[in-house]
Amino acid sequence: MSHQPESEGASTDDAPQKPAPPPLSSGPAGPPPVARRWGWLLLVAALASLGVILAVADTALYGPSLGQYATLVIGPSEVITVPRQTPRPDRFIRTKPPGRITFAAPFGTLGTISPVQALRAFLSNGAGLVLVALALLLLFPNRARTAVERLEGSYGPAIALAAGVATFLLALGAVALLRFTLLFLVVIPAVLVIALGAALFGIACIGLAIGRLLQRRLHLGPAHPLLAALAGALVVFDLAVIPYVGAVALVAVALGGLGLAVVTRFGSKGGWSFNDLDW
Repeated sequence: MSHQPESEGASTDDAPQKPAPPPLSSGPAGPPPVARRWGWLLLVAALASLGVILAVADTALYGPSLGQYATLVIGPSEVITVPRQTPRPDRFIRTKPPGRITFAAPFGTLGTISPVQALRAFLSNGAGLVLVALALLLLFPNRARTAVERLEGSYGPAIALAAGVATFLLALGAVALLRFTLLFLVVIPAVLVIALGAALFGIACIGLAIGRLLQRRLHLGPAHPLLAALAGALVVFDLAVIPYVGAVALVAVALGGLGLAVVTRFGSKGGWSFNDLDW
């Protein structure tokens, strides 16, 4: 009998390999949630609406005779009326919507509520603050980043506020001394302009820092830095128009901005230190 070779079975290597399972995905690849897509737009719209509402409250709570701060923020309350000629009886009389509404509140009588005046205050003062802040960030992006990083560090707001108070007191003393001299009277406007410029730069950086904080706390999606600065500047304006407390909040933000500009040397990399006096 001839020896027949045993038939070799199919090797396991020759078997068709099963495709590897696809990697597990964290979720369906769809559009981002509505909160991340429209979060910034909703936030800016809410802050702008809140600013107008607070300005309306200012016109009612401060009364017809507004103080100096209220006049600065929401504008004068005087209404200029232009006399009109007697309308002809054969023509229709068109009436305009009222610009001021007066009503009695359950807990006392409010003053005149003027939505038109509140909207004008928001479009003038609020928009002016936003434009100045965005312009400073556009002109000095590197310095603004350095200042914001310093502000977001440990004890950043406290250090900025303390430095702002000290700088304000020093500037006030310098101006008081310069008033008694005839030669250095021209230096007083320069001191005031420098202090105002430094405070505005600091306020712009504070607005950017507030926008970044809102982005982290509200879990908003990525956005342009100017959009975050816009939201932060609106927060600063809303703080300024809070009735009776807005003046304190605005002074605190201005002093913090002044101190931030001083501590960071207007956003320079080196920062401020006593070691510079020892060489």
